[in-house]
Amino acid sequence: MQRRLTSLGEILFDFLPMEAGGEVTGFTMHPGGGPYNVAVGMARLGQPTAFVSKVGDDFFGRRLRRAVRAEGIADHFLATAHGPPTTLAFVATEDGEPVFTFYGDGAADTLLTPEDLPAAFYTETALLHFGGISLLRGSTPGAALSAAEGLRGRALISLDPNVRPAVIVNAPIYRATLERAIALCDLLKLSAADIEWLAPGVDILTYAADLLSHGPAMITVTRGGAGVLALRRGPGGVEQIEASSFRVQVSDTVGAGDSFSAGFLVALAERGALSRDAIESLPATEIQSALRFGAAVAAINCTRAGANPPTHAEVDMFLAENGR
Repeated sequence: MQRRLTSLGEILFDFLPMEAGGEVTGFTMHPGGGPYNVAVGMARLGQPTAFVSKVGDDFFGRRLRRAVRAEGIADHFLATAHGPPTTLAFVATEDGEPVFTFYGDGAADTLLTPEDLPAAFYTETALLHFGGISLLRGSTPGAALSAAEGLRGRALISLDPNVRPAVIVNAPIYRATLERAIALCDLLKLSAADIEWLAPGVDILTYAADLLSHGPAMITVTRGGAGVLALRRGPGGVEQIEASSFRVQVSDTVGAGDSFSAGFLVALAERGALSRDAIESLPATEIQSALRFGAAVAAINCTRAGANPPTHAEVDMFLAENGR
């Protein structure tokens, strides 16, 4: 039996903009979805990877399954929903930031249920990563929480809420779902934008440090050009471990957070840190190295259009060239 790094959540087609004269004139189609992007990143970095979700039996769903297989990602936990469509997302840029329009109500990836998770999912998973818009709609939020509950103590549980305010219909229900998810996870990834929505006006570090008493053993906070920070509890209180960002020519930032997650999780896996105890006891220097690796994966992704994480060889070369 092969133990895998498993990502669970939305899978969809991103339609990325083509522009002429400063105006969007069309779109190109690319497989996407935060958890799917993380799975692609982990697979390209050389880890045995699986993906859990549902796709429609339409043209888009069949194309997405082929994309999963083409990346070397195990698809035996990727179910097919007969009838519901596959989620589509249109991405454009406003004021230098990506904006998203989703067409996914009642779509296949919102319909995952606990019954779709076979026994092999629980025995083969060494790490579970989940989050994104899959926590917003349908039965998938319940399936994700059930998966995390079933794996708690048996695998490292990683959560990235990746908050998308534009598609949040019922904020109280979503906040309650996130509260349960945070309580179940070992590793929580947040961005500065996530925290601004979750706790407007609250200091980023104060908020993240407080969350350590609500479930996670470690929290990472991505801050764009200001670098990335990890927080965990130590004998003397909350320990903060920082890594700087890399200066690159940015094409766009789509998938940057997902690429960081993939890189950081793979770096932990390479260090054998796939349990709560392991990330609590891993030396700070090793955590910092893992943060740098994740930051490098994100930086390379930002030099490319769309979510397009690098291979391990590309990251190794990038780190060598940047003296890290």
